[in-house]
Amino acid sequence: MKRTQAYTDALDQFVQLWGDMASAWGINKTMSQIHALLYAESHPLDTDTIMDKLDISRGNANMNLHRLVEWELIHKVQKSGTRKDFYTAETDVWKIVSTIIRERQQKEIEPIRAELKECIATLESGGLNDEESKAFKQRIENYNEFLEMFERFTGALLPYINKKNLGFLKQLIKLVEVKESLIGKKSDD
Repeated sequence: MKRTQAYTDALDQFVQLWGDMASAWGINKTMSQIHALLYAESHPLDTDTIMDKLDISRGNANMNLHRLVEWELIHKVQKSGTRKDFYTAETDVWKIVSTIIRERQQKEIEPIRAELKECIATLESGGLNDEESKAFKQRIENYNEFLEMFERFTGALLPYINKKNLGFLKQLIKLVEVKESLIGKKSDD
């Protein structure tokens, strides 16, 4: 299939952008570029084609394809007449974003909370006999409480982040914006 130069340029630009955004999300750049390539393609690609288009090694491609399949951001498909594995991307942007949020939360928030609990245990092992230790413990507990609320908030909201709930989400955002503007007016008075 012959592609226009504009299509090829836009594809390259999109893959580069997706890879650059990855670092802001704490995701491996190559993993993100593979996802972008598969997301942009209208037909499944095999590992060799992915390696060629992104100029990456087989090991790098296989490792990142495996992670993307685990995250359910891409799917392995078979084509009759070949033993090669082909891949296609999840195209529902709402599911993609929800998955990334869920994975980042599991990779970052949960371990931080576990470490904070260990900090509290270390403080408590000293008996908490001085005010400085008690105050420090309270600050750690406050931070842990915030992270717990963040986990609960995202856990409760993620199932509703999809296109069919777009109207509900827009109304929720409007409600928050109205509340914020009212709070801003009260503080100006």
